[in-house]
Amino acid sequence: MLTSQRKNLIAQRLGRDGEIVAKTLAMELALSEDTIRRDLREMAAEGLLKRVHGGALPLAPPLPDFAARLSVAADEKAALGACAAEIIEPGHVIFLDGGTTTAALARVLPRTFAFTVVTHSPTIACELERHPTADVVLIGGRLYKHSMVTTGAAALDAIRGLRADIYFMGVTAVHPTHGLTTGDMEEAATKRAIAENAAVTQVLLTREKLGRASPWKIMPLARPTGLIVPAGLPPELLAPYRDLDVEITEA
Repeated sequence: MLTSQRKNLIAQRLGRDGEIVAKTLAMELALSEDTIRRDLREMAAEGLLKRVHGGALPLAPPLPDFAARLSVAADEKAALGACAAEIIEPGHVIFLDGGTTTAALARVLPRTFAFTVVTHSPTIACELERHPTADVVLIGGRLYKHSMVTTGAAALDAIRGLRADIYFMGVTAVHPTHGLTTGDMEEAATKRAIAENAAVTQVLLTREKLGRASPWKIMPLARPTGLIVPAGLPPELLAPYRDLDVEITEA
C-alpha cells in the first residue's frame, strides 16, 4: 500500500472511529508499527491530526476569532446557557469562563435574585452591563485576544484568592481518554486554576467539540462535576462518557 493510500485510510478511520490505535492498524494492514507511527507523525506535522501516546485523534478545527464564533451553533449555545442558568441559586458566586457559549449563558442569567459573577473576560463583563441583580467582578491580567480572556501571573493570583460556588467552563475539545483540552498553554493553566478554586465545575459543550483534542490539556474527565451537552445527540456519541460515570446533563 502506498503512503498516500495509507494516509487516506487513516483520515477515513479518524472520521469514522474518532481515533487511531497504531498497533491495531499495523496488524490489520500487515505492516510494521513504525510505518504507521511515521505516517501519523507526518500527518500531525501537516496539521491533519493530533498525535497521542499509541496513536492519534482528530484535531479540533482552528477556531475563528471571537466575533465570527458568535454565529456558530447559536441555537445550541442558547440551549446550553438556559440549562446552565437553572443551576444558579440566590447568593451564589459563579465564575463565567470566556467564550461564545458562556456569553450565551450570561444573556440568560437569573434576574430575580442577587448573586455574584466573577470572570476574566471583558466581553462577558460587558454582557452584564445592564443586569439588574448581578454583582460583577472582573479579573485583570494579560489579554489573550483570540478568546478575549485575561491570563498570566496577575490573573492567577486573583483567581487563587476566590472560592466560587460554580465554575462554568468552556473548552475547545473533549475526549473520553484525553479529557478536556484547549488551544493555548496559558489559557489551559488558567482554567485549571479556576476549577481548583470552585466547588462545582460544569463544562458547556456544543456537539462539534465531542471526540476531539486540542494541543493543551486542561484536566481529565474525572475532574469536572459534569458536562452540559445539547439534547438529542446520538446515544453512541455519549456512550464513552457515560461509561466513565461522567455526569451528563442534556440541555
